[in-house]
Amino acid sequence: MATVLVAIVAALHAWFLILEMVLWQRPLGMRTFQLTPEQAKLTATLAANQGLYNGFLAAGLVVGLLAPQPTAFHSKLFFLGCVIAAGLFGAVTVSRRILLIQALPAALALGAVLLTGS
Repeated sequence: MATVLVAIVAALHAWFLILEMVLWQRPLGMRTFQLTPEQAKLTATLAANQGLYNGFLAAGLVVGLLAPQPTAFHSKLFFLGCVIAAGLFGAVTVSRRILLIQALPAALALGAVLLTGS
């Protein structure tokens, strides 16, 4: 179960990368983030930067899924902690919805990783 939850969090962050780096100025991206075309154009560089960081989080979690122990365990702890911190910050500064979309899945995965020790 821990592996599945970590994989879900990694997939979410890969999707966030795509939304923020590729789809930001397209209808799906603008609808997702409730942006006008003008807002999307003005913030595209910032969104791409944010998307890149989400990609790093996804990559770190994939390392945690593929690496041997104890590297896998420590990678999962670190990157899930980073996701939770980012989710909490986003909930405070942008939208409470980020708690459910980003922080909660990562917290559940972290709990599962800690319970299983893997």
